[in-house]
Amino acid sequence: MLLQRCDSPLLLAATRCAIGLAEARGWSAATTAGVFYGLRAVLDGRTGGGPVLLSQVRQQVRPRSSSSASRIAEVLAELGMLHDDTTAAIRAWIDRRTGELPAGFGRDVRAWLVVLLDGDARTRPRSHITVRVHFGLVRPFIECWAATRGHLREVTSGDVDAVLEPLRGHRRYNAVMALRSLFRFAKRRGLTFADPTRHLGGGRAAGRTRLPMTAEEIRAVELAAVTPAQRLAIALAAVHAARPQAIRELTLDDIDLPSRRITLAGHRQRLGELTRDALLGWLGYRRATWPGTANRHVLVSRISALGTGPVSADYLDKHQLPGISLEQIRRDRILQEALATGADPLHLSLVFNIDHTNAMAYANAARNLLTSPAEQPL
Repeated sequence: MLLQRCDSPLLLAATRCAIGLAEARGWSAATTAGVFYGLRAVLDGRTGGGPVLLSQVRQQVRPRSSSSASRIAEVLAELGMLHDDTTAAIRAWIDRRTGELPAGFGRDVRAWLVVLLDGDARTRPRSHITVRVHFGLVRPFIECWAATRGHLREVTSGDVDAVLEPLRGHRRYNAVMALRSLFRFAKRRGLTFADPTRHLGGGRAAGRTRLPMTAEEIRAVELAAVTPAQRLAIALAAVHAARPQAIRELTLDDIDLPSRRITLAGHRQRLGELTRDALLGWLGYRRATWPGTANRHVLVSRISALGTGPVSADYLDKHQLPGISLEQIRRDRILQEALATGADPLHLSLVFNIDHTNAMAYANAARNLLTSPAEQPL
């Protein structure tokens, strides 16, 4: 019916493409209808197949249904007509915040944050949260140095020691990690002649001691996990020590319920009873909520159910429990395994698929706990 009302070849082609995507992605009738009307609004009057700006799509569709804008953009991208002229929110944030820094520092700090975000040949991409936290840690130091220095290259080891001197414990550790990241980047790019953080001690093992979660914390996690998504994410972290990214990228093909096996980040493991129960609970909820989705990822949301990609990093953040992160639960699982198996790093590497450096750090932490006075026999 709607195809008969298409009055241009371009709109007709876009509508047919939308129908194909709707069938492949499992869009609801309401979503598909929203896409049809949005395409008409965006393509009305167009005769050629030139690029359509993403900002234009968002502007024209927002009054009707902002959730349809990404689906309309998906159709236009499929047709090769979409041009993304927008700046991602995190990049806009980087530009704004580094623009507030004292003259002489902003450009180099911005370049550092962009590499943190995107990664390069020597650095893996970091999360938006990591970028924001690192900037928040170094900003007061830069503002302090700006009173007597005009550029990163002028910062000395003494300047670094002066700003770190009041800090203790985790605050100092986190500040050291952020400053090392900044100045190592600056040294590699030739922005500084020397690394003023090179002399700093307090590496991973010395900077903070890993301690297992207390019984109260474990009980709080059990009581606070009330949604199917929370129960599944916590089970994957607490039983399999799964990283948040591995949880997001888990697909239906990675689960073998009859054989009780699960593959996380390419590592095949036995599926325990707790994880199996959490999976069955979530899959039942998923099937009832999004019966027509074509997304093969285990975790889906209202938005990702319309496509094929994983849920966003923010999705897990929203399902995180107050005061206890999935990463903390994951680390606790590895440490408990180290305590139970005699702090064997090879065993930890094989069971949790972690590298030797991390396995040694957990093993050393477990040895320290096992040999501390509180653990010695009376």
